[in-house]
Amino acid sequence: MIFPMHKEKFILSLIGLISCFGCSGPNKQKIKAAERPNIVYIFSDDHATQAISAYKNSALTEQFPNLTPNIDRLAEEGMIMENTFCTNAICGPSRATVLTGKFSHVNGFYKNEHGGDFDNTQVTFPKLMQEAGYQTAVIGKWHLGSEPMGFDYSKVMVNRAGQGTYYNPVFVENGKDTIFETRNHSTKQIWEDAHKWLQQRDAEKPFLLMYQFKAPHRPWDPDPQFADEFANDEIVVPATFDDQYEGRLAAGDTWQTIDRHLTRRDLKVHPEDSSALDHKGLRDWYEHGNNNEEPWTLEDGKSEEELRHWKYQTYIKDYLRCVKGVDHYVGELLKYLDDHNLTENTIVIYSSDQGFYLGEHGWFDKRFMYEESLRMPFLIRYPGHIAPKSVSQKMSMNVDVAPTLLDYAQVSVPEEMQGVSIRPVLEGEQVKDWRDAVYYHYYEFPRWHHVRPHFGIRTERYKLINFYYDPENKPGQWEDRWELFDLKNDPDELNNLYGKAEYEELFINLKARLFELQKTYQEDSPEEMIHKTDVHIKRFYEKQS
Repeated sequence: MIFPMHKEKFILSLIGLISCFGCSGPNKQKIKAAERPNIVYIFSDDHATQAISAYKNSALTEQFPNLTPNIDRLAEEGMIMENTFCTNAICGPSRATVLTGKFSHVNGFYKNEHGGDFDNTQVTFPKLMQEAGYQTAVIGKWHLGSEPMGFDYSKVMVNRAGQGTYYNPVFVENGKDTIFETRNHSTKQIWEDAHKWLQQRDAEKPFLLMYQFKAPHRPWDPDPQFADEFANDEIVVPATFDDQYEGRLAAGDTWQTIDRHLTRRDLKVHPEDSSALDHKGLRDWYEHGNNNEEPWTLEDGKSEEELRHWKYQTYIKDYLRCVKGVDHYVGELLKYLDDHNLTENTIVIYSSDQGFYLGEHGWFDKRFMYEESLRMPFLIRYPGHIAPKSVSQKMSMNVDVAPTLLDYAQVSVPEEMQGVSIRPVLEGEQVKDWRDAVYYHYYEFPRWHHVRPHFGIRTERYKLINFYYDPENKPGQWEDRWELFDLKNDPDELNNLYGKAEYEELFINLKARLFELQKTYQEDSPEEMIHKTDVHIKRFYEKQS
């Protein structure tokens, strides 16, 4: 299997490669390993801060204060960022933003479904670090369709539309060799591959390792060694589990509820006689719920409320078991660094592409600009540079990752990158005029989960969201459906203040600031926003099926 590269993209890549032979300046300075830090960027998928015990921000972390001891170690020995936010809460677009330092509408990868593949000819931080003499690798989940560029070594999952699978995952190595892995759960396999690369790397060069797990993404199939975790626990139910979505039209219209939209596949429910169903019938039986059908039930006489509670317990336990697997193999990586005297000169970051709903508002999944999916974990350790047990409330975004890592690698940050280096924040400097707001934009509809497109602004205290498009009922038409929240007095975002006279001035000011951010970040026209939702461009994975 070979990743696609359109002819014009290939030509652009070739031109860029040829031009680099004449480059001079900081990006071409060859460097020794001791002069610049190694960087390990650990990236999981759908790991909510509510399921990282160092954050201490949920009933879950109160119930399980030692849920993620290895990830927590990064907070103990470095900094935990309390307010790091994604700019588009969905897997592929977040990854593209991390790589490019640009918002979705600028880097061109704005949705997973029918938005085409990532343009791998554009500038990314791994390309620049590779050019500067770093040895680079990406191992695990990729989900961008096009071939990883800027890496000396890559081994990324390609099956199941690039999501990969927990068991029997299929990888492509270095853009050409297809490898079927049947020995290990994918979380363990990704560690084994990372371990092998670390052992074989050139010790004379600094390295960048992007160590990227599928877990804890749906459908939450845990490694057998963690399959019995939480078996005797009754997991606490979030306070907003029974949310009725009053005053929030889009929230009440979504297809990601625990009671209605978790499938039998998600909850490991199997038919008594699968031979009675043909292939399509069996698939539909397992996937019932994805398309908002009437809720399925069990054959044991559970009431509707008992079934909903059972679904939540089953879902959250498997999710947490997958989290335990990730934490374990984070621990293996940290142990390797310790054992090989690499800890002191290696930046280690733990993050996830966005947050996730763990029963809050009665949901699973992400996508919305509400806090649980907007906030992403970000823990970072760099001994001697970032103080142990430090905490920052400063607002950062995933668009800041590329500039920050280039800053630490002493590589010039291109002007086209829209984020900023958060190094001064990480190192405890008194930073004046730090950003006072973050910007967000989500596009994908209806698959998956029927979440309407929206953009918005979050400040330290307030959040303003505009659900600007209803493709199902008003195709092609712009409509402003605003939601305004006071996060100090309403942290669960249950009370939409938009339209209340006493908040009119606040709304006007936030709206003006929102439009300022859109101008700053070169946001699209309304017509182009609608087009991005409506457009249907096949992905590489679709073309192969």
